[in-house]
Amino acid sequence: MERSLLGLNDLPDEVLIIILKNLSQLEAISNFIDVNKRLKTIVYDSIFTSRLTLMRCLSDKFCRPIFDPLLDPMLDRFCLQILPEIHRHIKWLNLESSSMKRILGATNYPNLYGLGLFNMDTETARSLFTDKKLISMRHTLLFTKIFSLFTNLKYLYFDPSARYSSTLPFDNAPPTVVSLILVELHVTFDKFNDCLNLLDGRSNQLQTLYVSMLMIPLLHPTNSNKVNCFDQKKIPNLKCFSLHCDEETKAYDELIVPLIQRMSNLEKLDLCFTVISKPTFVDGND
Repeated sequence: MERSLLGLNDLPDEVLIIILKNLSQLEAISNFIDVNKRLKTIVYDSIFTSRLTLMRCLSDKFCRPIFDPLLDPMLDRFCLQILPEIHRHIKWLNLESSSMKRILGATNYPNLYGLGLFNMDTETARSLFTDKKLISMRHTLLFTKIFSLFTNLKYLYFDPSARYSSTLPFDNAPPTVVSLILVELHVTFDKFNDCLNLLDGRSNQLQTLYVSMLMIPLLHPTNSNKVNCFDQKKIPNLKCFSLHCDEETKAYDELIVPLIQRMSNLEKLDLCFTVISKPTFVDGND
């Protein structure tokens, strides 16, 4: 009896999909698009292309490049050939700083609703999302640019793990700085007023907010009116709020409590910081 030799092309689509799922997205797409038309159709399916993570996330939560931007010809091929062919399938992109400029500039992403930008400092963000004439300005309109480029964006992760290199100021930002359809945001701020400006009622569809903050200082008396103008605005759609700060704060009663009291339908709360000058924390209110 002759032995029958099976090749990839002899396997049913269901089996091929199981095999390809054991590869990384980059390996599956890059290695099989040129084999034949059938395999190209499979690897270009939304199963493999709807959510692309083009980086390596290690155990220390630091994301490293999947491409070498200077030496890897795969990045050129991916940006020039592959992305323009699959761009309409892509609904979520997770990128790190060294390749994100090439990838985001390779094509448009009309159906993108989720975006993760990791290990990116403010200067990188400015070069990506602002005009050259705005690069020297401290109060850049970074989020305005992001949401104008990706009009369907509902989920944005802006490097929450590398907080000391990617703070974003919201002071003096115009009313268009946030999206009206944004549902979930992970972000880093260096000022508490940035968080207040974000939650001033413009992003009224926001349901989940994770904030990492460099410090929560006591407000200067001249800033008290600026904070009070936000106190009366409820945040009814917010269901999950997380606030982490490594520095000690004396402003728990003055800032944190009034902010949380505005979240009338909150279901999940995650607070991580050190409160000083408060002898009793667990009392009738806390």
